[in-house]
Amino acid sequence: MRIFKSGSMVKGVAFFVLILAATGCSLLSVSEIRNATRNDVVNLGDSIFALSGKIHDNLQSWAGETFRRYALSGSMVSHIGDQYDKARGDNPNIQTIFMDGGGNDILIPATLFDPYNCKVDWWESGLSSSCKSLIDDIYVDTVNLLNRMGRDGVDNIIYLGYYRLKNGLIGTTRLNQAVDYGDARLSLAVRNATAASNYRVFVDPRAYITSSDIIYDGVHPGNSGSQKLATLIWAKLQPLL
Repeated sequence: MRIFKSGSMVKGVAFFVLILAATGCSLLSVSEIRNATRNDVVNLGDSIFALSGKIHDNLQSWAGETFRRYALSGSMVSHIGDQYDKARGDNPNIQTIFMDGGGNDILIPATLFDPYNCKVDWWESGLSSSCKSLIDDIYVDTVNLLNRMGRDGVDNIIYLGYYRLKNGLIGTTRLNQAVDYGDARLSLAVRNATAASNYRVFVDPRAYITSSDIIYDGVHPGNSGSQKLATLIWAKLQPLL
């Protein structure tokens, strides 16, 4: 039987836990909020919102009201569509959505086996064509989802983009070219979703989030990062309340 040093075991357990967070373990998500003082304001997305819940907490504190939350760790764009369906099933009167989506469609495959070659090594000249094709598919899925929201009468969509990662247990700076290309495509999706809502805005956090704002996994925001992200969203959300 192989004997592991305690430090190695702790790192191994931490890595396993964070993989669960990246791949959809609901136990690593904050609770849903399915009834709120402002049921017309809904949060959808992945673990950027759902792992700690601090972004949502800040926004509710500043608003002095509660918003519905369906964000779930590990969610890909298709899962976020399921979140939206659940929110409509609870109460179809949805006027404003703040959300993210698409990051796990890249991160999960890259963390496990990187079949799309989204990690860029030092000897490579740039992002692979296979990774760009993957992100282009995410763009199409996102446009379709936003169009569906618009057809259902959602008035306002605030779409949070992704910040650059740092090296950590699951994050790596080798994915940052994919982050940059992904944000460009997500921003275009928000602009091009012609059926979706009267007010659509893409919030790009890359200029604001630094390594010190990201926890040791290399991906998720710490308290300072969550506050910065909430501040960026609040600037767009507050006038709509």
